[in-house]
Amino acid sequence: MRSICALAVAAMLFVAVPMAGAATVPVSITKSGYTPSTVTATTADTVQFKNDDTVVHQVAFKPTAGVTCSPNPFTLQAGQSGTCTFTPAGTYTFSDPTVTGTAFQGTLAVTAPPVPDTLTLFADSQKIVFASKVNLTGELSSKKTGVDVAVMAKPCGRTAATKASTVQTTAGGEFSADLRTARNTVYTVQVGNATSQEVSVKVEARLRLGRVAAHRYSLRVFAAQSFAGKWATFQRLKGNRWISVKRVRLQKNSTNILPTVISSVPFRWNSNTRPRVRAILPQGQAGTCYLAGVSNNIRS
Repeated sequence: MRSICALAVAAMLFVAVPMAGAATVPVSITKSGYTPSTVTATTADTVQFKNDDTVVHQVAFKPTAGVTCSPNPFTLQAGQSGTCTFTPAGTYTFSDPTVTGTAFQGTLAVTAPPVPDTLTLFADSQKIVFASKVNLTGELSSKKTGVDVAVMAKPCGRTAATKASTVQTTAGGEFSADLRTARNTVYTVQVGNATSQEVSVKVEARLRLGRVAAHRYSLRVFAAQSFAGKWATFQRLKGNRWISVKRVRLQKNSTNILPTVISSVPFRWNSNTRPRVRAILPQGQAGTCYLAGVSNNIRS
C-alpha cells in the first residue's frame, strides 16, 4: 500500500474498533462444589458467584490483592449472588474455608482484555471531477487477512449512509476500494459494529467547452443533477489573468445518459483576436452538492 508521503492530499483517520462489552462470568455454588471449578475471565469482566445450595457459603481468594467483591465479607446466603472483579491479570484460587476437602476449591485465570483493533482510512484525493473514481485505502491494525470491511457512502442530499462496497483485507490487514463519486460524498468504513470517522470527497461538475463555428460556442455541464437555469461565466485570458466577458444561462439537455445529467447552452461571443477562453460554474451556482467547476480552455 502506498505510503502516507505518496498521498499528498490524503486524509488519514485512526479509529479504535471497540471490543465487545465486558462480560459477566457465572459460577454456581452447589451442594457438591463449584460449577465450573476452572474459570477464565479478563480484568474487564465481572465474576458472579450464585449460591444455589441451601446453606450459607463463603468464598475466599488467594492472593487477595487486586480482588474486589460485593458483599464484603464475601458470604452468600442460600439463593444470594455476589460479584468480584480482579486486577491485575494472573491466577487466583478460590475456596470455601468453612468446608473441608477439595470439592469447594476452584481456579480462576484472569487475562488482560484483548487490545482493540484500529483502522486507518485514506482518500487519494479530497477533490475530484464528476464521475471520476476515488481510491480509498486503509489498514486493520491486527493485520488479519480476509476480514470484511464495509465501505459506507453518504452522498450530498442523503440523510444516512448506505453500503457502497465490501472489500476484504489482504496481507498485512490492508484494504482498498475504487469508487466512482458523483457528488460531494462522505465515506466511512465499518468492521463489525465499529464505524470509522469520516473522509469527505468533494466533486466538481464536469464542464466541457467547445467552439462550433466562428464566434459560436457550446458549453455542456455533466453532473448527477440538472443545472438548468443556473448561470455559467465565459472568460477570456488576458495576459496572466482570466477576465469574465459573458454570462450564459444553462438549459435542459435531452441527451442524458442516466445517472449523468447534462445541462448545456449554445452562445455567441465576438472577438477580433483569438484569445484562449474557458467557462466556469461559480460556487454560488454550483450549490451545496458540488464545488465550483472550470472547463477546459480553448482557442476562440
